[in-house]
Amino acid sequence: MKTDSRQMLYEAVLTLKSAEECKAFFTDLCSVTEVKAMAQRLEVAKMLSEKQVYNTIVDETGASSATVSRVNRSLNHGAGGYQTVLRRLGD
Repeated sequence: MKTDSRQMLYEAVLTLKSAEECKAFFTDLCSVTEVKAMAQRLEVAKMLSEKQVYNTIVDETGASSATVSRVNRSLNHGAGGYQTVLRRLGD
């Protein structure tokens, strides 16, 4: 994928002004499965940041242990995106 395309996507998300607009955009952009997967990863990130254990996260979210591990790796060694969003959602 061209970098310009990714930049356009990031900028498009920044233009959205409400949860309703965001829902409409992601409904058009992604499959139901893709949106569910992204929402599940965010839920996993929130639970990990609350220091919940893997087994509880797997049981409550339905995420695989591989997904929980990947999200945990991103939380600890990623670009900081999860932390930024979780902090702002908590405000």
